[in-house]
Amino acid sequence: MRKELLTPEIPVLDKLSINPSKSAVVVVDMQNDFVRKEGKLYVPDAESTISPIRQLISKARDSGAHVIYTQDWHLKDDPEFKIWGEHAVAGSWGAEIVDELKPEKHDYVVKKLRYDAFFGTSLDYYLRVKGIDTLVITGTVANICVLHTAGSAALRWYNIVVPTDGISAITEFDYYATLRQVDFLYRGKITTTQGITFK
Repeated sequence: MRKELLTPEIPVLDKLSINPSKSAVVVVDMQNDFVRKEGKLYVPDAESTISPIRQLISKARDSGAHVIYTQDWHLKDDPEFKIWGEHAVAGSWGAEIVDELKPEKHDYVVKKLRYDAFFGTSLDYYLRVKGIDTLVITGTVANICVLHTAGSAALRWYNIVVPTDGISAITEFDYYATLRQVDFLYRGKITTTQGITFK
């Protein structure tokens, strides 16, 4: 079934100032299997987000804000493969974060087993210990792992920010559906990577 739909108006902030001591940039699943053409679950627009995400990470590090990476990480017989096929197998090339965005020594890496970066991981513990209350969420696949992570963060009362040029999805519909849910359902802020300042 195909139907033409009007996209609801989604407010995008030109500028947003964030306290670096209480914030973190979260880079969701920017791994070879999703970003590279030869990957198992290639997202065509993912490569275009590398540069904006890299610039945002640089601003975050310079200001003292935290940088967190999530890494989809599956055993060979993971039941999720019945849905998506085999991808991001633990220790494989496909599971590695792309070279342009490699974590640095003081960054925090969360190996996640499902869409949600909070599910079965130490992410919430880390954020509480570090006093972080605001997450700038970037990455791929927008309507799955980005959105589930943003939603889980919002349900834990973290403030969430999503830059329009820092996320990618398999389809345009999925991309806009993500922004709509972040704005409408989770009351997150939508902006751009250039619009974010840490001060």
